[in-house]
Amino acid sequence: MRVKMKKLQEILNEGEGITVEFKQSRDKLNRDVFESVCAFLNRNGGHLFLGVEDKGGITGIDPESVEKVKKDFVTSMNNPQKISPTFYLSVEEIEIDGKQILYIFIPESSQVHRCNGRIFDRNEDGDIDITNNTNIVSGLYMRKQGTYTENKIFPFAEISELKSELFIKVRKLAANQKPNHPWKSMDDLELLKSAGLYLKDLQSGKEGLTLGGILIFGSDQLIHAALPHYRTDAILRRENIDRYDDRDDIRINLIDSYERLMQFVAKHLNDKFFLENDQRISVRDKIFREVISNILIHREFANPFPAKLVIEKNRVITENSNKPHGNGIIDPDNFSPFPKNPTIAKFFKEIGWVDELGSGVRNIYKYNKIYSGADPTFMEGDVFNTIIPLTEQVTEQVTEQVTEQVDESIKKLLDFCKDPKTRSEMQVFMKINHREHFRTKILNPLIKVGLLKLTIPDKPRSPKQQYYSVNR
Repeated sequence: MRVKMKKLQEILNEGEGITVEFKQSRDKLNRDVFESVCAFLNRNGGHLFLGVEDKGGITGIDPESVEKVKKDFVTSMNNPQKISPTFYLSVEEIEIDGKQILYIFIPESSQVHRCNGRIFDRNEDGDIDITNNTNIVSGLYMRKQGTYTENKIFPFAEISELKSELFIKVRKLAANQKPNHPWKSMDDLELLKSAGLYLKDLQSGKEGLTLGGILIFGSDQLIHAALPHYRTDAILRRENIDRYDDRDDIRINLIDSYERLMQFVAKHLNDKFFLENDQRISVRDKIFREVISNILIHREFANPFPAKLVIEKNRVITENSNKPHGNGIIDPDNFSPFPKNPTIAKFFKEIGWVDELGSGVRNIYKYNKIYSGADPTFMEGDVFNTIIPLTEQVTEQVTEQVTEQVDESIKKLLDFCKDPKTRSEMQVFMKINHREHFRTKILNPLIKVGLLKLTIPDKPRSPKQQYYSVNR
């Protein structure tokens, strides 16, 4: 929480910009709050602070109005007359200088949204109404369609080819999260449209089920017709390391895939129960709920590379195709999550199977400390890798695996550091001018995973500090 507060304070200090917006909302929501939300959804996402004036001064929310403001915000986000298509966002209470403010992280959406029937976009000066600018609106639709594979429309796919029992199941799961969930009273087509799984392309006029809708609700035959290479491989490799001891080749819808993978994990991994807030929880399920969600939801479906979950003696490895927003090891204290399939992710959030964007990595770190005492490793690249140690000692195998998979430039840096080097020497070698970027994105993660060591470990900030590769 301390790290998150520090990051939020840094965002506040930077002031308003293309990804940051302040609203006073002292005792009620500003009238233009949802125009900003709409613009963020349509552009690159952003951070919305309520209880902060335009110049960054903390005015706070009236303590007696906090709950009302939160409720009004969430209610409006689920009202298609206000935001269409609707989009679920969570509101966090934060105390700064003794004053309550509300913080909402808004991810980029894979769809084009309207606020009160108008389309808003974001620029450096704030929110702009682009509804009547045909060229800009057309470009926005093209960008959304081109960026997210989940939005591909299949006009000849029939609703009758979807599995009706999954709609029943989804309504029950959504109602468990929110008793008056709007999906309860919708028919199947209305639910699909509400979830962004049935779209109309305003340029081509094509209308129909999206790839996301087919992957979530489709029959096996329909999924295979739309995406022949789609597959998730679950493998147990403990005794027979050349082949496998058990395997599940999964080519079914995402909902049943999630449950099949959770069953595979439960079959082959011990559980560990833990008291959290006086409630007994399964630490294993907490970890692998996030791991499995990642390989199912945040993969690049256009890539034929199959998703994999491999259970070995001392670790679990997962792989899934990815549209990278960087390369190398992810530092959980300094990373910005990017939605890969935001509509599918939002759908899974509605049924309670995932939390907010970015929480997965942090939750795995948190619960793996309890489960095995060791830190997991996350590798961003064309293939996204997760390594979950199952024993307290992080084995040499894990380090070797990470070394093999890191970006080529990182390999060269590690080779350069066979003899100890200073941070500035490393930066010059990597041709990176920005000190903070190098420290948070490259140096710290390499130290954290054990690939770089400090020559003066008891004084990490020593001006004489140097770093060397563990393989020197």
